[in-house]
Amino acid sequence: MARSATRTANVFTRVDPETKEQAEAILNQLGIPMSNAISMFLKQIVMHRGIPFDMKLPASVPATIGSMTREQFNAALQKGMDDIAADRVVSADEVEAEMKSFYGV
Repeated sequence: MARSATRTANVFTRVDPETKEQAEAILNQLGIPMSNAISMFLKQIVMHRGIPFDMKLPASVPATIGSMTREQFNAALQKGMDDIAADRVVSADEVEAEMKSFYGV
């Protein structure tokens, strides 16, 4: 029985280098080539008849300095100062340790 060649189509896309590198690092750990991962994603789109995950705007958008009034900015600074005074802070080392325990990074 003769085997027929698998037909493929090319997909070209532009992605920022940092995202590509991060994704490749994860996929390498999983043993999945980038092209296979993209193919898997496209197959899921077909199976779900849409994007295979929820796409939502965040419930709230973090405030930016430019969007704050002087009073809001001063209140945010005061809250930070109050947290420091009340010892409601954690060190960067504690944050890093928690990230490692939750996400293995």
